[in-house]
Amino acid sequence: MKLDRIDRKILSQLQRNARISNAELAERVNLSPTPCLRRLRKLQDSGLIEGYTAILDKKALGLQISAFVFVSLDKNTRENGEAFESALKDLAEVTECCVVAGRHDYVLRVVTKSLEDYERFLKERLAEVEVIAGLESMIILNQSMQRHELPL
Repeated sequence: MKLDRIDRKILSQLQRNARISNAELAERVNLSPTPCLRRLRKLQDSGLIEGYTAILDKKALGLQISAFVFVSLDKNTRENGEAFESALKDLAEVTECCVVAGRHDYVLRVVTKSLEDYERFLKERLAEVEVIAGLESMIILNQSMQRHELPL
């Protein structure tokens, strides 16, 4: 889908505040409400907008530990990748999974309440996935920046 300047403005505004009313959105992108809503529906129908979500405060919810976990599979085959990715569906602590090139096969973002919970998660749940050959962790001490907006 080819985006024009107004489509990009609409997407930028939605990235900043997905709860914005159509009237406010229309005003910010210099359209009247009806054409703005039409464009928004077109963007949604095209699949450019994957969904809407709330961003929660991990610390306020008691999730004190965030980590990157680098995963190496015993063999980097399609079958092992599918088995690994399927196993992750039952691991709520894994909030992000990326296939990577290099020394490791995957990078996970994991959140838990405490270091004890993190250790238990690694040893009793993640390490039990049969296709894993190795795990390496990096505990995040402080997150100085997080951006949810894509550059448009």
